[in-house]
Amino acid sequence: MRHQGEHLVQRRAGVTGDGWGSAGVSAVIPPVAAEFLSRQRMLVIAAADDDGTVWAGLLTGPEGFTTAPATRTVVACALPRDGDPLAGRFDSERDIGMLAIEPASRRRMRVNGRARKDGDRLLVHTEQVYANCPKYIQTRTVAEDGLPATTSTALTTSTLNADQVRWISAADTFFVATHAAGLGADVSHRGGNPGFVTVTGDRRLTWPDYVGNSMYMTLGNLELEPRCGLLFVDWERGHTLHLTGRARVDWSPERAAAVPGAQRLVDFDVDRVVQVTGATGQRWAFGKYSRFNPAHKES
Repeated sequence: MRHQGEHLVQRRAGVTGDGWGSAGVSAVIPPVAAEFLSRQRMLVIAAADDDGTVWAGLLTGPEGFTTAPATRTVVACALPRDGDPLAGRFDSERDIGMLAIEPASRRRMRVNGRARKDGDRLLVHTEQVYANCPKYIQTRTVAEDGLPATTSTALTTSTLNADQVRWISAADTFFVATHAAGLGADVSHRGGNPGFVTVTGDRRLTWPDYVGNSMYMTLGNLELEPRCGLLFVDWERGHTLHLTGRARVDWSPERAAAVPGAQRLVDFDVDRVVQVTGATGQRWAFGKYSRFNPAHKES
């Protein structure tokens, strides 16, 4: 199915080839992708509530907790934990976006489709399966896994507090979830040097859109539906910060020119904030920044 949002963004960005984007992606999981999934310890997922609110969430587990037992089936032996905004959402089947990312090797793949709870597992029927390039991924390795389970606690607010502003301002990685009715959900990675996400006030943040694969699956969904969700991970302590709101792409070349590497800017207005303490028992150790990260101008 042709994605009108992707088509519009591609044309505006100067991409003229037809059939480039989600319409050309296979639903089949090739053996190399199944093997990759079986090694992962972390999945980022995206879905919309019944009212259309979009969230990004996190699933973690030991190596092997995710498998592909059939060419269009992914099974994750985990569900969103209490406090995660997506907890309980898959009691009924709905669109899902899924990102399997291996920071140590800078490899990632996306799996989009339909998902439902199956006991204590998440069962996904795939509609799009494809790999992404390694750009802007910072290397990290699992330092600790399977730490004693703690009760996760969630704090929900409508604005960012000072600690959350510092968290976002120091981040080198986050994930963005989008959804377009009839076209499915998607979740993608965004990375850069610390400070690449700027926060202006307690309900607005901005990030640069760097050169990528020109598929524009995230921006294509936003073209049709501005509601989206963001996920920031505290890699060292196992906490997560979930934001939901609305995003708008600013195509002004003058504004983008002020941000190194930016082709355009994305402004995000916060509707709700959920901070989850003890979201995962994993701890990740930082390695290196991506060589593709644009340097920031000195202020």
